[in-house]
Formats: sequence, structure tokens, C-alpha cells
Amino acid sequence: MEISDMKKALLDNIKSPDTIDPGVLQVLDYAYRTQRDIEIKIDQPEFTSVCPLSGLPDFGCITIRYKPNHKIIELKSLKYYLLQYRSVGIFYEHVINRILEDLVSSVRPKFMEVVGTFTPRGGMTTTGRVEYRQEG
Repeated sequence: MEISDMKKALLDNIKSPDTIDPGVLQVLDYAYRTQRDIEIKIDQPEFTSVCPLSGLPDFGCITIRYKPNHKIIELKSLKYYLLQYRSVGIFYEHVINRILEDLVSSVRPKFMEVVGTFTPRGGMTTTGRVEYRQEG
């Protein structure tokens, strides 16, 4: 198989970001919300997605930091949510924004930050950070 045929095969197997279902995210009540704030930090050091241009896998660590309002993220559902990106063609900058939007929509936190730290590609590492702050 020639390189152009391999690249075509890779690109043909890429899923669209539209296939991500945020409905798998489940939330739980934060029982201490009237007593104190808490900051929660979640690391997923084995995050994978696919480069939409080459079809090659991208690897990185996704870090989610948030202050819940009424709800917290159920972790198993978060794992399943993040696993959906495995075959999705999406740029680094877009993936962290999409994760933030989906999580904010589900959890409605006081504050949330999503950081993507991706492994080197072509000798360059990329880290992106996006955040949400509740108004008012």
C-alpha cells in the first residue's frame, strides 16, 4: 500500500465532531453546596483524538478544574464522554472548547477551566486553556 492510499484510508475513518453525544454525561447533586465551595480537578492523561488533516492520532492530557454550583460530574460518564473523541477529527483548540461547552451545559458550574496539553508533534508541544465563569 502506498502512502497516499494509507492516508486516504486514515481520513476515510475519521468521525465528525457532530458524533460526540454530550447526553452521556451524568451529574450528581453537590451535597455541601450550602456549606462551602470546593474546587475539583480531574486529569485524563490518556486523551486521544485524531488530526482532521492527516488522520493520525493525537495524544494529550485533558485537565478539568471547576467549582460546582449545584451539581458535580459523575466520573464514569465523563470517561465515556471523553472516549468518544478517539476517532473524531478535531483540532486541539476546538476540542478543549467543545469539552468546556458540553460540561458547562451539563454541570452549570460557578467556574470551569479545561486545559489540553498535547504530546509533541513535529517537535512542538501545544497547550490550550479555556474557561467559563458564571455571571453575576
